[in-house]
Amino acid sequence: MQRKAITANWIEQTVRDFLDDPASNSLGGHFKEKAWDLPIVGFSNGGDPLYQKLKEDIGQFYWTPIELFRKTFSDSKATADELTVICWILPQTEPTKSDNRKELVHVSERWARSRTFGEVINDNLRRHLVEKLREAGYEAVAPIVSPFWERRTSEKYGFASTWSERHAAYVSGLGTFGLSDGLITPGGMAMRCGSVIARIKIPPTERPYKGHHEYCLFYKEQICGRCIARCPVGAITKKGHDKVKCQDYLHQKMNEYVKANFGFEGYGCGLCQTKVPCESKIPTPSDLKQEAP
Repeated sequence: MQRKAITANWIEQTVRDFLDDPASNSLGGHFKEKAWDLPIVGFSNGGDPLYQKLKEDIGQFYWTPIELFRKTFSDSKATADELTVICWILPQTEPTKSDNRKELVHVSERWARSRTFGEVINDNLRRHLVEKLREAGYEAVAPIVSPFWERRTSEKYGFASTWSERHAAYVSGLGTFGLSDGLITPGGMAMRCGSVIARIKIPPTERPYKGHHEYCLFYKEQICGRCIARCPVGAITKKGHDKVKCQDYLHQKMNEYVKANFGFEGYGCGLCQTKVPCESKIPTPSDLKQEAP
């Protein structure tokens, strides 16, 4: 097969075109609106040393890009440097963020829908981009929908998995981590991530930061911490994020709440991602002088 010339702009436009189609990007139910706002796309080289450092930090079960690629394409002779990791950020829409800001204990319906049905959209986008790249003559795989992807336990961090899209986005110049473990991106923390690994050469996105907490005011300036008060179960403290408390609330209490109040099987929370300075942007100290959004 003759390969089609692919550029970063082509990939970005393919992602945007998919989300511009109302049939592909709908919140559903009685909300006649899109689930996700304009995407932000970034790239990193599959041989970036940060991927190996992540493996060493999280656990040996964690994949580098080339490890998953070789599991997927067992006959491939690709090297790590021949791979590009394509990442995207799907920001929550303003109506969804606005609804969730008003909540103190429970998830809003819009947010629960974006977390439940919006992630199905994200899965469809992962598969769509893989299909388009393969049609153009390039081997590609979406880690999160790969049959090899698994949830695992990290000795250092607890709940983990064989691939993290937030960490891939961090390597790809799209953001750094906050006190709540969420990724603070140019579109804020109220978002979801996606990723695809492809045997294609796309120039990496510049990483405009040096450390993995650089955008968080609590870590960088020792100020803020508004996400602490936003958590209804005390899962966020000055010491960080308690994954067990968070997951118990998210998958048990909120699952029951969503079913009883909104009439569908789903869950969500996102309170720590809304009504905080990093909700929709990279925050600055001056943001703390303003009324929280």
